[in-house]
Amino acid sequence: MILITGGLGFIGTHTARALLDLGESCVLVQRRQAGALPAALAAEHGSRLFVEQADLADRDRLRAIGDRHQVTGIVHLAGSVPWPPGPGDPVEAARAALDSLLNVVRAAADLKVARVVTASTIGVYAGAETGAGPLKEDLPLPMTTGHVIPAFKKIGELLTDHLAAATGVDLVNARISAVWGPLGRPASVFFAAPQLVHAAARRAAPDLSALYVPAHADHGTDLIYAKDCGRALALLHQAPRLNHRTYNVASGRLTTNADITAALAPAMRIDLPPGRASQAPADVWLDITRLRQDTGYAPAYDTARAVADYLAWLGAGNAR
Repeated sequence: MILITGGLGFIGTHTARALLDLGESCVLVQRRQAGALPAALAAEHGSRLFVEQADLADRDRLRAIGDRHQVTGIVHLAGSVPWPPGPGDPVEAARAALDSLLNVVRAAADLKVARVVTASTIGVYAGAETGAGPLKEDLPLPMTTGHVIPAFKKIGELLTDHLAAATGVDLVNARISAVWGPLGRPASVFFAAPQLVHAAARRAAPDLSALYVPAHADHGTDLIYAKDCGRALALLHQAPRLNHRTYNVASGRLTTNADITAALAPAMRIDLPPGRASQAPADVWLDITRLRQDTGYAPAYDTARAVADYLAWLGAGNAR
């Protein structure tokens, strides 16, 4: 039985499906009141899928869920980041974020689970001396960061590296690139792909006002389709042996806005300003050699297939 924190969320749902397809059973843990199982998952895998409500600050509750379901592994996708910022004390918010990670590791040690995969982010590479080509996991990272999410993910990586040696639990960091696809948010502040696809599905002009940097045709990043992301995390958790503590979970290629609009063209033509905005950061994509070698992972969705699948999902009446 694999426990997934944030299991009813965007990436969690796709990860659960992938683990279930590999023959595992899953218990999905959410902080909000546990509701019904996702309909598609329940129909296909209801006898091997469970939902529990727990605040990760409640270590006893987390341990009790693990005992009751005989948990053998954990995929930790819930935030462990004080984001979005709330009205309370920021010091207490930081403490709660770190406690959630520490409680997951404590539960893993108590339950003697085989492995914990924790979600990190492509954002940890921001500010690194990247040079040309895909970014590898051994690239030195700066101690500074421009956003709270990569800041706390860096802290989490350092903590898990220390605690893996101290506790004997196999703790693995997954640096996840930009994820898009079914169940994701219709709009991102970091990349334009969701807005573009939702606009094409509605036959309406895209609203790109939420983006930190105005979208231009040649902007790009490493986009991993949600179904590929879930499968990569499942394979990472289930691999008999891992040779590294940290893995890039990504497509391994650069996808530009022009690639997305070209794939959307049969449904709707969307024109973006050519070139790049002057304030746009450098385009980055991730090296997935480690992930391929240790898990056998290969992306199943190129840009055209991902766009077609996403459009079909939205066209079937799904809101996101």
